Amino acid sequence: MTADASTPHAMPEPIAPDARERLLRRIDGYDWNALGAALDERGWALLPKLLGASQCAALVEAYDEEPRYRSRIVMQRHGFGRGEYRYFRYPLPPMVQALREGLYPPLARVAEGWRAALGEGGGYPDSLPAFLARCHAAGQTRPTPLLLRYGEGDYNCLHQDVYGEHVFPLQTAILLSQPGRDFEGGEFVLTEQRPRMQSRAQVVPLRQGDAVAFAVRQRPQRGARGFYRVNLRHGVSALRAGARHTLGVIFHDAQ
Repeated sequence: MTADASTPHAMPEPIAPDARERLLRRIDGYDWNALGAALDERGWALLPKLLGASQCAALVEAYDEEPRYRSRIVMQRHGFGRGEYRYFRYPLPPMVQALREGLYPPLARVAEGWRAALGEGGGYPDSLPAFLARCHAAGQTRPTPLLLRYGEGDYNCLHQDVYGEHVFPLQTAILLSQPGRDFEGGEFVLTEQRPRMQSRAQVVPLRQGDAVAFAVRQRPQRGARGFYRVNLRHGVSALRAGARHTLGVIFHDAQ
């Protein structure tokens, strides 16, 4: 991978070397046929207990380790909502790298189905490095995985994570905090806009360590005359109390 210009010195990592293989086996163990069907039908799918409590805690604790990150975004300064998030820099922490590499291939199969349904050109390589090589050749070299932190009253406006010409059509978010213990409110929300129809909202039930895979901006929907595009946006409702942390795993890099 192309390193960010400000790649730091070595950092202590939040995952043991042997945990990488366990995490990859965990990803492979999901029923991806069922998950793909859910993504086709509604634009999102739940991956329960992807991370354990200790892995979640390690990522939360790493939030304030500034050398890990290339930038910090305060949402209210940009009209994005309230709260903040940090983009990791290269090299990514091994846990984040393993998630990105492990989740990409099964999601790429779904993405290929969507591309074919919509009659789009191009295609998605089988491996993450091959896809990132395409991004980097187009000048999209900044890593996009990020950690988000919300406090009481914070929220994330409905949005789409599009960072350049090359967009992988699926991404994941992993809840690192436990609802009811660490925070109240703060539900993950998706809306979809179908042509000539009113928008539909969906609330995804997440517990600590659960991941949701979802469409970045569009998914195909079969109609009477073939497939058409359904536009999706995602966000987080306001927290009533506590603190909420999330890991976002986006597969295309940014310009």
